Amino acid sequence: MDQALDYRVIYSSRKTLAVTVTADGQVIIRAPERFPKSEIRRFIEDKQDWIRHHVKLSEERKSNQKNIRMTAEEREAYIQEAKTVITRLCRIYAGQMGVAYGKITIREQKTRWGSASSKGNLNFNWKLILMPRKVLEYVVVHELAHLKVMNHSPAFYQAVAQYMPDYEQPKTWLSKHGAEYKVQLIS
Repeated sequence: MDQALDYRVIYSSRKTLAVTVTADGQVIIRAPERFPKSEIRRFIEDKQDWIRHHVKLSEERKSNQKNIRMTAEEREAYIQEAKTVITRLCRIYAGQMGVAYGKITIREQKTRWGSASSKGNLNFNWKLILMPRKVLEYVVVHELAHLKVMNHSPAFYQAVAQYMPDYEQPKTWLSKHGAEYKVQLIS
């Protein structure tokens, strides 16, 4: 290897080796308990191109990050706006899609934009209100589609496409730019 990679090894009862690069660029190797260090080093050498590529992507995301500064009052106003807009969109799209949902909760998750429970409850990240409208609508349709198909199979994406044929565009935008939305509260 031309330059040593920093990484952390987590041992567990798993049977295989795996590598992940976290959003902040840390390289994590997951290994079976008592797995030889020499085999881990060989694994890292084999995967170094993939690892370096994903570390670079993580660094690019961090450098593009938007630190959105707002007061607690402004944040609360955005949360209320998100609740109003998302509730209205859920009502509209659920009617079109023929699904019923339970409770809608607006939260501030670090890694998720939305989720749907098997009981039909929906959770959304309030920061969606800061993003382009089409992205917000995509997340709503995505979560409502989970009330029909609770996985990310081809059937699930067919359900999404039925109500948002151009879903790939906002989905791609969210994966490229979503992590850039970091809110910093000011007094």
